[in-house]
Amino acid sequence: MAHVITQPCCNDASCISVCPVNCIHPTPDEPEFASAEMLYIDPDTCIDCGACIDECPVEAIFPDDSLDEGQERYLQINADYYTDHDVSGGLVPPRKKPPLPAGKELHVAIVGAGPAAFYAAEELVKHSAIRVDMFDRLPTPYGLVRAGVAPDHPSTKGVEKTFAATAAKRTFEYFLNVEIGKHINHDELLDHYGAVIYAHGASTDKHLGIEGEDLPGSIAATDFVAWYNGHPDFADRDFDLSAERAVVVGNGNVALDVARILLDDPDHLGKTDIADHALEKLRSSNVKEVVLLGRRGIAQAAYTNSEFLAMGDMDGVDVIVDPDELVLDAANQRAKDSGTLDSTIATKVRIATEFSERTPTEGNKRVVFRYLVSPLSIKGSDDGIETIRCVRNEFVDAPDEAADNPGDTPRPSSGRVAIKPTGEEFDLPAGLVMRAIGYTGLPLDGLPFDGGQGVVPNEGGRVLDAKDGDRVEGVYVTGWIKRGATGGIGMNRLCGQETALAVIADFTESKLPEPAKSREQVPDLIAERGAGRIAGDGWKKIDLAERTAGKEAGRRRVKLVSIEAMEAAARA
Repeated sequence: MAHVITQPCCNDASCISVCPVNCIHPTPDEPEFASAEMLYIDPDTCIDCGACIDECPVEAIFPDDSLDEGQERYLQINADYYTDHDVSGGLVPPRKKPPLPAGKELHVAIVGAGPAAFYAAEELVKHSAIRVDMFDRLPTPYGLVRAGVAPDHPSTKGVEKTFAATAAKRTFEYFLNVEIGKHINHDELLDHYGAVIYAHGASTDKHLGIEGEDLPGSIAATDFVAWYNGHPDFADRDFDLSAERAVVVGNGNVALDVARILLDDPDHLGKTDIADHALEKLRSSNVKEVVLLGRRGIAQAAYTNSEFLAMGDMDGVDVIVDPDELVLDAANQRAKDSGTLDSTIATKVRIATEFSERTPTEGNKRVVFRYLVSPLSIKGSDDGIETIRCVRNEFVDAPDEAADNPGDTPRPSSGRVAIKPTGEEFDLPAGLVMRAIGYTGLPLDGLPFDGGQGVVPNEGGRVLDAKDGDRVEGVYVTGWIKRGATGGIGMNRLCGQETALAVIADFTESKLPEPAKSREQVPDLIAERGAGRIAGDGWKKIDLAERTAGKEAGRRRVKLVSIEAMEAAARA
């Protein structure tokens, strides 16, 4: 018997460190880890010890004899990974804590309270000489785990337990409901802390840059996600769901999330922690079909196989795929023909092919996957959207290394490949268009910023001056504002740890400037400027109020969605 990793996998890699036989891959030391959709257990190596089950924060690992019908598909997905990946190495050696300067304390401010922030904090508070203050402008922590993870994915939110354990350390304090730039600025943070880590993420969406994008009914998926997750900045938004067809431009996991929310049975969603205002609106929704547009092919689809597979499990929803659109680019086609197609891509193609062979059920809702299709313009008026104009694309058959070196193994690609429009255009009637093409960062006063990349210039988390490339002493970044809006919880853990270790190394080598003022002055400073700071006990009261309301309603939690309600709960 072996163990199997299933859909909720968050890539946080906790399981790897406890595996005695190195059967879980890719590990953080392997190059595949950065782009891995999930982790996989080698069925031929697993000794069934079960250590990984206890360590997994999202309850994604099961013995193979206890899988339900839906989970059994992951037996094959786990095994497939090991058909073309060399996993002879990659063991993660235990890391010894570096010795810190004797008799010295370091106070670190972390701006942001999402996964990358917490993983940096987790590494820092392992040292009793390092104290961490975590700032966030919202009264609640956890960032996109709270406001981004889909409500029908409660297992993924289980990682909050790891964050709560970090926050429970005596050397950790919350400064929630405190806005940087309003209640305390960048220079003042440097005055009071030996190091400042910015982990405020990528908070805005990317634009399509096409005609009609600003029409009513053309919206950012990021706004829609924040709305149904109860983010207080978006709780008062209203979205027109009166049309029968919605179009989502993009083919990542966020695109699949919004499609599920639009099509799922509200009674099912009513058992989750979806915001009440969103649930009420969805109950009156007329949306019966969601079309997802991917500008490239199936091999380049950015959603994970587990999320793609789960789309076919929705009751009353048909998955529609046109087999003629399952075209591979030249490099992947050569790899497929030679039997060397990357297993992750091969699984994606297999799932899509199986979907294309299903017979639709009359009366069902539909989610339609389109490949090699780009939007050209959105047509409508001030009353709303009528159609979205699209064009079909084709791959540009450029030679790759494998073609130039026939003796080499063809190298498949799941990344960017060249495409061009065919000139074949068509109109797709729709009343709602969402762009789900990614997040990008915004500048923060006092910090250098690379507007083209949407990140703060840095080297391994150490912030660099945008003009001369010199180090900005004592200032660091982690998460999406550090590396761009790519990667999930697993990558954020590595990212946060890397930045924290950079802080520790600089502290150890006496490279951090001495703060001019005491950290103890910060609470009074922000109070004078009107900050209604919520500390750890206040967040616990908000959490308790939401969970208590959820228990009464048979749900995980019922979210408070206004700052005022959260502040009142924190004071209760």
